[in-house]
Amino acid sequence: MRLRLASRLALSLACSLAACKKPPAENLVGIVTDVGGRGDQSFNDSALRGLELWGAGLKYTPSGYVPADPADVAASIPDDLHAIAKLDVAPLVLQARAQEDYEPNLQLLVDRGVKLAVGVGFMLENAVHAEALKNPKARFLLIDSPLVDERGKATTMPNVATVTFKEQEGSFLAGALAGLVTKTNKVGFVGGMELPLIKKFEAGFRAGVLTTNPAAKDVLIAYTGSFDDSKKGKEAGQDLYARGCDVVFHAAGADGLGVIQAAKEAQKLVIGVDSDQSALAPQAVLTSMVKRVDYAVWLAIKATMAGDFKAGDTVLGLKESGVALAPVRMEFPGKQAALDRVAALRADIVSGKFVVPATIEELMKFTTVPPMIAPPQKLPPGFQPTPDRQVHGG
Repeated sequence: MRLRLASRLALSLACSLAACKKPPAENLVGIVTDVGGRGDQSFNDSALRGLELWGAGLKYTPSGYVPADPADVAASIPDDLHAIAKLDVAPLVLQARAQEDYEPNLQLLVDRGVKLAVGVGFMLENAVHAEALKNPKARFLLIDSPLVDERGKATTMPNVATVTFKEQEGSFLAGALAGLVTKTNKVGFVGGMELPLIKKFEAGFRAGVLTTNPAAKDVLIAYTGSFDDSKKGKEAGQDLYARGCDVVFHAAGADGLGVIQAAKEAQKLVIGVDSDQSALAPQAVLTSMVKRVDYAVWLAIKATMAGDFKAGDTVLGLKESGVALAPVRMEFPGKQAALDRVAALRADIVSGKFVVPATIEELMKFTTVPPMIAPPQKLPPGFQPTPDRQVHGG
């Protein structure tokens, strides 16, 4: 086991150092991805975009980094993020092949003298906590989870910044759009691991569907049990489309690539997640619920390089530009009216007119909807959430 782990670490480090060509240590910023890794075209790739493309102005290739085309950089920046600009940093990226890689990879970043070591994903929480204790002078950023103590309570450390997101808010808008677009009044949700974080996506999505289309309230649910198996995602997507869904939202990491493939083959619609996934299937991807991990990483790097690193948790939602819907590029009847409705719902969330449920328990109590719907809709008597349906490959 020790030899296999050393081999994985050596390969990962060698590839990253070759790509970076040993940049000056004073400018290094490091990232440890979760097991989904580079190329998931979703969560990890978003974090890498924040460091590599936006922060360093570089494009990753199999043979190393090359300067990014300024036009490509500009095209990757959403219209509402005007402040994004290149920073004086060099990237060092280590991809975890298994969970036991997390701590050694973070230590390798510290040993290389990075100004900031970024752990991408809630699964790195324990590793970041342990490494921050061992290296009190190093600075860490943890994406997607607060630090927790031995009792499971949120805590802080003076050298760790964490960023979490209000995924339920962006997912609500995805659900609202799905409710307006569906022709069958059957929509679906595919999650990865059945965890509180992914339940935020599910709860927000279901609340959005209920708000714009109560007739489609019985959202069909599937969980794949992983984030790195596109085959499982495809099987889950195929099952939901076969059961009559014409729009499916996934929050399943690399598994979601399989859901998108299933949508293409079924000629149905899918809503992507974390990054704008429309390029993967322009005729199938209705929109994506973008979680701006790239923006969170870029903000933390900017603050660190300016000597303004701040420990503690930051929470980003619609109001903070931390989540959003990607542009809807395909055409369909009533498109403008649907987009106007979704925009109005977004404005109501940002202004605090109602709060989007973040758990299934909160969804059960969700009775407040925007005043534009009269009279306010309530859950029908006896309404029960659709039981979660585990989907496994094989």
